[in-house]
Amino acid sequence: MSSPTTPKIAVIGSGPSGCYLAQSLLRVAPDCEIAILDRLASPFGLVRYGVAADHQHTKAITRQFDRLFQHDAVRFAGGIEVGRDVSLDELRDLFDAVVIATGLSADRELGVPGAELPGVIGAGAITRALNAHPDEGAALPELGSDVVIIGGGNVALDVLRFLVKGRADYEGSDVADAALDSYLAAPAERVTLVSRSAAPDSKGDPQMLKELATLPRAVYSSPDPVAPGAAARLARVAAGRVSAISEMVAPERARFDGPEVTLRFGLIPLRVRGDRRVEAVEFAADDEVVAVPATSVITAIGFATQRDHALAALTAEGAESGRIEPGLYRTGWAKRGPRGAIPENRACARAVADEIAADLVDGSLSASSSAPGFDGLPSEVRDRAIGYEQWLRLDEHERSIAHSGRVRHKLPDHELMVAVARGATAEDPRTSSATLHQRGSQL
Repeated sequence: MSSPTTPKIAVIGSGPSGCYLAQSLLRVAPDCEIAILDRLASPFGLVRYGVAADHQHTKAITRQFDRLFQHDAVRFAGGIEVGRDVSLDELRDLFDAVVIATGLSADRELGVPGAELPGVIGAGAITRALNAHPDEGAALPELGSDVVIIGGGNVALDVLRFLVKGRADYEGSDVADAALDSYLAAPAERVTLVSRSAAPDSKGDPQMLKELATLPRAVYSSPDPVAPGAAARLARVAAGRVSAISEMVAPERARFDGPEVTLRFGLIPLRVRGDRRVEAVEFAADDEVVAVPATSVITAIGFATQRDHALAALTAEGAESGRIEPGLYRTGWAKRGPRGAIPENRACARAVADEIAADLVDGSLSASSSAPGFDGLPSEVRDRAIGYEQWLRLDEHERSIAHSGRVRHKLPDHELMVAVARGATAEDPRTSSATLHQRGSQL
């Protein structure tokens, strides 16, 4: 039971940043009451829709977040969008503190001539389609025979792994089969991954590179070889990258089915060439210009705030503090910019929770008897909210209709998700397994 002096805190975003923030708040301010709002009907944000579908070991982090949502002081309110259903000012009137944990969902623009051509695709759009995000169509954009990936970090490696894998490699995943089928109907024949950085500094996790090297798929080569023995002279992570890349391109590695993959390092994109669609990408390589043929270009160079997002002006790139002002805070990528994986979000959340606790202690932030929290929202907004128990109903439904070899079949349509969460049964024609799979292939 809350009291007039119970701090009431709203967290906008239920991805790892928001969930870690709530966990940390319960430790440093155990008497607080937390409402975690999300515009989607499901919690977990980036874990559900951004982590690669074949990396279920990473998605398993939702189990600890499940425990969070079962806490008496925590409320999940899905289907509530700030800027549509409630304004930030209204939330600040209703809660003692508001924390922005929305992440960054827009693909960073390439910023070279021709980047607006059809066939230039953000990596986030690929990942969201493979994860059945309601904002994406089920079919992937047309990629064609020659795909160029610009970027050398983990997202670029996720995209590369998707392009080289076959259907059998998704056993035990939650991949959206409609999107997978649309790619495998005409998979890439050639893939070129281009990193601005040299191989040792190319940002990709060495373990993800090793995973690519061990897959019985694809043939790798690189005209930018790393000198033999270079790994011994490098720091541990950089040495791991060099070792894994050397294994991938080693001539003794067996030749497998799948696309021919070329790895390029130290190239800077200059422009995308094409008339009505992408035809090639030009890169600066030392003193020469290298042109790589392309039927599509996938950019994996980071993320940015959606310009029309209601909270865009409050997100930051590398802010030292999560405190915007007492009573208004930000955490995760909304505070740091698109840097760091899930573990970094945990550390960031702890630091921001400590700032909130310090503000409560010194009185710059105080629990107000006039702040009703979630119960003060208009009745139509409260009625619209999808609670945690309703999410569990949707979760069970997605698991129950999954095809053999899949851990779940995510519903690709927001209204269908809401309908199931609110109690639509398997007998409802809209929510039968056959109807949902067919609908997924049509979206």
